[in-house]
Amino acid sequence: MFIQTEATPNPATIKFLPGQAVLTRGSAEFKAGQDTACAPLAKRLFTLQGVEGVFLGGDFVSVSKAEDTDWVMLKPMILGVLMEHFSTGQPVVTEDFYDQKNKDEAESGGAPDEISLQIIELIDTRVRPMVMMDGGDIAFDRFEDGIVYLRMHGACSGCPSSTATLKSGIENMLRHFIPEVLEVRPTAD
Repeated sequence: MFIQTEATPNPATIKFLPGQAVLTRGSAEFKAGQDTACAPLAKRLFTLQGVEGVFLGGDFVSVSKAEDTDWVMLKPMILGVLMEHFSTGQPVVTEDFYDQKNKDEAESGGAPDEISLQIIELIDTRVRPMVMMDGGDIAFDRFEDGIVYLRMHGACSGCPSSTATLKSGIENMLRHFIPEVLEVRPTAD
């Protein structure tokens, strides 16, 4: 098994591409100290000293390191865990993960309004694919009083260039297509 790696705009995060599906739908983000019972791969990665975050995408795993940790030491250990995990056919997440995800989506509230639907469509078709190429994800949170609130995940969370991406990229695009949008802001989890 050969796992490719890619640098991301966030120097604290590397994207690992195992050459196979990681998640069958959606994405998932885990932070150090968070319950990972439903995510065996994330749980294993957090046993490595210096791992602070794990983001699971459709075909990649992004790992974020602690500031005082060096990639020269950590990267080979991550590759070892990933190779063993994928080559032995262990699940990345359990069925409980998808059950909880379905429950959370059902509890998130009613149907979005027309402007929110337009924003979601633009984010999903024009922004998310590019953000996922950089080892992260972006999700619509809400639209209120002309302000779009977005959640940054994976490599994008804490990335030095994420504010510039939100302001000069995403905000300008949304304002161009949807005049009701006045501003874009990140939302903390």
